[in-house]
Amino acid sequence: MSIPQQGGGPIERREQLAEYISSGEKTRDDWRIGTEHEKFGYCKDDLLPLPYDGERSIKVMLEGLQQRFGWDPVFEQDKIVGLQRNGANVSLEPGGQLELSGAPLETIHQTCDEVNQHLAEVREVAEHIGAGFIGLGAAPIWREDQMPMMPKGRYALMTPYMKTVGTLGTQMMYRTCTVQVNLDFASEADMVQKLRVSLALQPVATALFANSPFLDGKPNGYKSWRAHIWQNLDPARTGMLPFAFEDGFGYERWVDYVLDVPMYFVYRDGKYINALGQSFRDFLKGELPALPGELPTLSDWADHMTTVFPEARVKKFIEMRGADGGPWRRLCALPALWVGLLYDQSSLDATWDLVKGLTAETREGLRRAAAKDALQGEADGVKLHDLAREAVNIAEAGLKSRARAGAGGLVPDETHFLNALKESVETGITPADELLAKYHGEWHGDLNRIYAEYSY
Repeated sequence: MSIPQQGGGPIERREQLAEYISSGEKTRDDWRIGTEHEKFGYCKDDLLPLPYDGERSIKVMLEGLQQRFGWDPVFEQDKIVGLQRNGANVSLEPGGQLELSGAPLETIHQTCDEVNQHLAEVREVAEHIGAGFIGLGAAPIWREDQMPMMPKGRYALMTPYMKTVGTLGTQMMYRTCTVQVNLDFASEADMVQKLRVSLALQPVATALFANSPFLDGKPNGYKSWRAHIWQNLDPARTGMLPFAFEDGFGYERWVDYVLDVPMYFVYRDGKYINALGQSFRDFLKGELPALPGELPTLSDWADHMTTVFPEARVKKFIEMRGADGGPWRRLCALPALWVGLLYDQSSLDATWDLVKGLTAETREGLRRAAAKDALQGEADGVKLHDLAREAVNIAEAGLKSRARAGAGGLVPDETHFLNALKESVETGITPADELLAKYHGEWHGDLNRIYAEYSY
């Protein structure tokens, strides 16, 4: 979940909404990579989730990272709820999932080093208090009533509302983790092409990164339960967005979509004001019931944009949202996949050629098949394993073309970050398949073993 947005003056013209998005345009030399990932914290002795407060807690984790590693604290009211340092921030998901939102970096070598440093810092603090952290798409054992609620006003508003729209919204909030990458665009046309490719191939990312086959201590029938959750959440703000593939799509059409999504809140003076179900269009007219007579600012618009949750999302950059959280190699593989596909024009064009013939029905079918069967899924005769093989090959060519060296020039490019995905394409085995094999095999149904074997 996003932190409150800052630095926007009053909205005096509707055109400012699209201009806010277009202000993110960057020349190719200025394109950056921002990797985000979430992870579950737990107490090592009883394997229960970390509460917010107490001797072993999320609060102690944040304070430890602040004191040991020079992070600056972020507070909501008098509660520490995040950290900032050098363009990166650490924030809290509703159930205490710890999220790193990385700084905008030039290469995957750099973003992977950042992830590695962050996990080492988290491990040092966690070991000191008898805690551990694990990367999975969904909490494998904990019941929803065992999950703590972090002291953030946004979550206090969202939790009851989620129960009125869709069926699995609170599971998403409290019992899932993801890895995402944020990438830049050069122009409106570039945004359109990248968003279409990103939406069409999110089922491939879901399949390759599927890592949530358990819930409530047993297999749940899906390889990505997290992806299944997103298919049963608020339909007004989720999905594959067929309109993005229609002629004339661009910034203005995206603005129309976001304006049609009901609001959650308005952030004022450190507090979240309840605007659940209200209309940003009314806000633009000074007719928002939550703040009658008041007009929104660009910060309000930026906040509202963070409350839409499609498979790929446009802000001043594009977010890839389809992948489950996972082990360290996968945290580096996700940016490698999307950078390889989107940041080299030849690869971007080849990827569009790969998916442009898919219908909206097939794209949606693949989305659902990926959640259920990962790489074994298919829809309308299109097999996710075949799409994944093509996508990984194109991404590898794109990374070779980028030729961004690492390790002081000893590593010629970024292609080795795709190795985990290449293994999955060769074998058809995803992290979920591996976990299920262990559960039915050497673990003899004892899911407690997942913590020792898969924690960071």
